[in-house]
Amino acid sequence: MTDKHIAAYKEEAYELLADLESSLMELEESPDDTELIGRVFRAMHTIKGSGAMFGFDDIAAFTHEVETAFDKVRNGTVRVTSGLIDVTLRARDRIRSMLDASETGEGADKAEADEIIAALRKLVASGDVSPEAETLPVPKNVKKKPTEARGPVTYRIRFRPDREIFSTGTNPLPLLQELREMGDCRVIAHTDAVPMLEEIDPEGCYTCWDIILTTDKGTNAVRDVFIFIEDSCSLNIDEIDKKELSNEEAHKRLGDILIERGDLSEQDLRKALGKQRRIGELLVEEGVVDERQIESALAEQKHVKEAREKRQGAEASQTIRVPSDRLDALVNLVGELVTVQARLSQTSASSSDAGLLSIAEEVERLTGELRDNTMSLRMLPIGTTFSKFRRLVRDLSAELGREVEMTTDGAETELDKTVIEKLNDPLVHLIRNSIDHGIEPPDVREAADKPRKGTIHLSAEHSGANVLISIRDDGAGLDAGEIRAKAVERGLIAPDAELHEKEIFSLILAPGFSTAKKVTSVSGRGVGMDVVKKAIDSLRGTIDISSTRGAGTTMTLRLPLTLAIIEGLLVEIGTEFFIFPLSAVEECVELTAAESAVSSGGHLAHVRGQIVPYIRLREQFSIGGSRPPIEQIVIVGLDGQKIGFVVDNVVGEHQTVIKTLGKVYQDIEGISGATILGDGTVALILDIPKLFVAVERQATV
Repeated sequence: MTDKHIAAYKEEAYELLADLESSLMELEESPDDTELIGRVFRAMHTIKGSGAMFGFDDIAAFTHEVETAFDKVRNGTVRVTSGLIDVTLRARDRIRSMLDASETGEGADKAEADEIIAALRKLVASGDVSPEAETLPVPKNVKKKPTEARGPVTYRIRFRPDREIFSTGTNPLPLLQELREMGDCRVIAHTDAVPMLEEIDPEGCYTCWDIILTTDKGTNAVRDVFIFIEDSCSLNIDEIDKKELSNEEAHKRLGDILIERGDLSEQDLRKALGKQRRIGELLVEEGVVDERQIESALAEQKHVKEAREKRQGAEASQTIRVPSDRLDALVNLVGELVTVQARLSQTSASSSDAGLLSIAEEVERLTGELRDNTMSLRMLPIGTTFSKFRRLVRDLSAELGREVEMTTDGAETELDKTVIEKLNDPLVHLIRNSIDHGIEPPDVREAADKPRKGTIHLSAEHSGANVLISIRDDGAGLDAGEIRAKAVERGLIAPDAELHEKEIFSLILAPGFSTAKKVTSVSGRGVGMDVVKKAIDSLRGTIDISSTRGAGTTMTLRLPLTLAIIEGLLVEIGTEFFIFPLSAVEECVELTAAESAVSSGGHLAHVRGQIVPYIRLREQFSIGGSRPPIEQIVIVGLDGQKIGFVVDNVVGEHQTVIKTLGKVYQDIEGISGATILGDGTVALILDIPKLFVAVERQATV
């Protein structure tokens, strides 16, 4: 087996395990949901079947035990309980550990696997399985399988794999062997589609099979053999030996009986039937319909067939799996192309060649479309990240003796893949803090006239070129007085410092800050929120904290949609260039020397009847030179208010490829990165919120 096929199996297995975890969490809330039960069973069956095919025999054997239990759940003979969910989640973690061990070369812990299997068997045998299945309540919409009462049933199975099935690493022969082990089985191979040797594709599958199987396992068991290749084959399973038949079934056509007995081949039957006159010709001859009506019906038939085939072909090719490193390489190349395109546009603008200018405009248009399409490939719904935290909330609330329910909103909100990957750890810390510090124990909540079960709500929504992610709990809320006292004790603020409530709440983000009375396995060391702040800062994001005592706390993360390419506004101060994120810019207005003198150094501008405070970036960044007679104010929206930034000249919109700053410059407040202009000049990208905070801090010193 090639490394390519093994890697494909591992990737699929990891995806199935992620889906399995979310399915189990949903199943615990809806234990009678047959669709969820089926999803869990199919995930286990696929992991087992593919594992055996690709040489992961330990995973296949271990997963078989869990699959067996959920097969009984499907049949209605096993109840879905919290105990069963607990053990299955442990089994899911063990399968992932086995996959990880196969990558690192380390041996998996067999003792733990045996312990989980023993716990599962004991759980199933001791209370969740009834000796008489009929005495158990059967989940909704589940019918008891009558196959055992009927005895063996004979099936005709027609299995026609797709021509490309070998390219997925699938071998049909083990499936046929699995059918042989289910009962009396006869396999007939059809090789008439195999081409001549010089035309054959060695990686193509030209064989299909008819299987006659007599078994008492039931139709579902037969179909489950093919469950993980259903999308890669044509499969028909028919019962051909029924005890209870309708009148139509009991009187089979002569040709069908001759074929089933082996006295006549299908080819001979079709040849004989081909000599018969077609139904359309007979109907026209009888005068029931005319030729044009027949032609119309045939045209409709052909159209429907072609439309169905086209739709099926489109559905089959809707998605394609691409390694993330290739996607990252594509984004990097597009970023370089954007820089080159800017250089071309700049060169053409300074040239009198109309042909060159036309080419530059066309390249700019195509580059913009390519950039937008490439960036959209990296956008993923954040719901996949949200679903991972259900397990965290479940396990942590049980550990801390809390009753917590997690709800979500805006799961379809899309965010750059890189941002989502770096967002996992901060969200873990915030959720853990909400459960440990926010949600009270059930008895305390009842005493406060609150529901015993607390709620943590995760939501996401777009806000311009940003995404707002909120983590809200209905717990005890933050105690501003306690936080202030702790901050004074640790020397973070002066005892007489005047701080707004939001500023006090933000103190919990300081390194080493904690209000926990004791250190636990969850919190108390004062490192969690510091980790959150550093991670969000690295994403060029901000954290806003709001809380109401006794009602709960809301943490809102404001994050950029992407970390690669943004639309920016290029400005000039002296000989230096800066980039404003265009999503934050509301408008640009002129500032004359006379208007500047009117404010008497107060840095206030009158814009259509409104007073807008402004900051001179020339002074802020200590840029030498004299100011031009007419300056420009770039007005941005920040937390519901307008702030102006004075620059010498607004150059215009600019597609900005974000480059990270070196370690020496990473801690400079107000600068989030840099970009390279068409002529090779470096322009710094402004971080508006942090720049404003830095200016405010300087003003109070």
